[in-house]
Amino acid sequence: MCLGIPGRILDVRDDAGLRMGTVDFGGVRREVCLACTPRAGVGAYVVVHVGFAITEVDEAEAARTLEVLRTMADTVAGELGEPLPVRPGAPG
Repeated sequence: MCLGIPGRILDVRDDAGLRMGTVDFGGVRREVCLACTPRAGVGAYVVVHVGFAITEVDEAEAARTLEVLRTMADTVAGELGEPLPVRPGAPG
């Protein structure tokens, strides 16, 4: 299964012939390859997988996707519960 995270493009530039940009993921900024989304510009939302923008989405779709991801994270956290305390002398 692949997971792509939506983010908003903050800048676009050419880096040695490769279209690159800075993408904001709710306050976390990452350098992303934009070669697969040639029409996406500053302010556009893209879905990013392993450092590559793979598709452009509108703001509403980005918000829906982020909400689903937050719900999934909350569900997993609720199912797993709190981590066990590490015992002195225990491995790891």
